[in-house]
Amino acid sequence: MATIRLGDIAPNFTAMSTEGMINFHEWLGDSWGVLFSHPADYTPVCTTELGTVARYKSQFDKRNVKVVALSVDSVESHHGWVKDINETQFTTVNFPIIADEDRKVSELYDMIHPNASENHTVRSVFVIGDDKKVKLTITYPASTGRNFDELLRVIDSLQLTAYHKVATPANWVNGDDCVVVPSVATADIPAMFPKGFKEVKPYLRMTPQPNLD
Repeated sequence: MATIRLGDIAPNFTAMSTEGMINFHEWLGDSWGVLFSHPADYTPVCTTELGTVARYKSQFDKRNVKVVALSVDSVESHHGWVKDINETQFTTVNFPIIADEDRKVSELYDMIHPNASENHTVRSVFVIGDDKKVKLTITYPASTGRNFDELLRVIDSLQLTAYHKVATPANWVNGDDCVVVPSVATADIPAMFPKGFKEVKPYLRMTPQPNLD
């Protein structure tokens, strides 16, 4: 079981889901992706998470991000659980949930941590770029639900910094000023960042977010 590190190509797999058979790389196409795992079906925290993702799906869509969940239970179990999610979370699950009964995907992505559980996945999150490379990994314990506002914030930062020579400071949200990366010489900033910049220190140069009008 290999550890997946940032910058690695996300391992491809073929698996059954609530929306049929998925070849992960083909399913992603030229989109970004979020793959996130759940300890088991019919668990309370997971139920709230999947309902939240369903409500947020339009936010992922506008960022060209496809979302897919995974649990070690069967497709039949997933379909029954989806009915509960829709009922209790007042939404409609609108993305696939992978059935990983043989644990192949869980092991491929190192989602089972024996010190937490021998049989169930922890709350793993993988953000995958349109180049199929892993851009972010987060692992939560089974008892702690994920913050999907934070996940969207991170995706905004990842997509911004992938295409512009900036980084995002602490607590940055979409629309805030950005840090000019150290590899850009101060003399070159005016040509690259016509909105202007502020030199706080020679190594700390701030500029308005470059991809906003």
